[in-house]
Amino acid sequence: MQTLPEKPAWLRRVSILGVGLLGGSVAMALRRRGVHVVGYSRRESSCRAAIEAGAVDEGFTEIAAACRGSDVVVVASPVDKIVELAIAADQVLGDDALITDVGSTKARIVAEIETQSPSLARKFVAAHPIAGSEKTGVENATATLLEGKLVIMTPGDHTPAAAVDRAAAFWLQTGGDILSMSPEQHDQRLAAVSHVPHLVSSLLASLVDDESLPLVGSGWRDMTRVAAGDPTMWTAICVHNREAILGQLDHFSDALGSLREMLARGDMAALKTWLDDAKARKEASE
Repeated sequence: MQTLPEKPAWLRRVSILGVGLLGGSVAMALRRRGVHVVGYSRRESSCRAAIEAGAVDEGFTEIAAACRGSDVVVVASPVDKIVELAIAADQVLGDDALITDVGSTKARIVAEIETQSPSLARKFVAAHPIAGSEKTGVENATATLLEGKLVIMTPGDHTPAAAVDRAAAFWLQTGGDILSMSPEQHDQRLAAVSHVPHLVSSLLASLVDDESLPLVGSGWRDMTRVAAGDPTMWTAICVHNREAILGQLDHFSDALGSLREMLARGDMAALKTWLDDAKARKEASE
């Protein structure tokens, strides 16, 4: 377990709206720090599962009951539900409370909150922990999932500095490392490193015919691992970040065309250079 900053005195009770893999892992990390964690789910069975997994101390099927009296609310739902849940939570929170999220898209969420609810915009600090798995559910959550991982914070133009500072102090308690950027920068970069790679992984998985499927090896399995992610969640991400994803898909299409040309003209020297560059880029990321 890594050494974390001292827990802020104000951080006593946290509500997690959506106790799945990521929400459950945030909850477990906080409980390990002595924070009382409350979970929200629409189904009583999901609340029981979160308690039994050790993710939360209590579970509620009503948002108001789950959020009332909390210092922080973390919205860990699909991106198309974040604004709705954050607005509902804001109705029962004090002025000093923090609301944050774990969504993989940011610009649309931040813009909708600033437009729809000025009171919420003063306490909402959008965030995205770069951690997760193709697996889902609180049964796969771990207290160490965020340790050493980036947590990207994307406050809006009018987010108070005090709220940003509080969000940074909160996310540090999960073991994450803080990086700040604009919501628009986040979405452009995540389209390149996450959203389009997921779609490409799914494309590769879809291209293999039934006769070839028994022949797949570890390379194909590694490249298609994330294609096992939740299709509903990823559809929502694609809707929210459509323009940035389209731009990256155009870039991918151009690069694929260049690769095809190399092979078509038999330019093996150029192909070798391209493979060398790709290998170097991969190794530099590790």
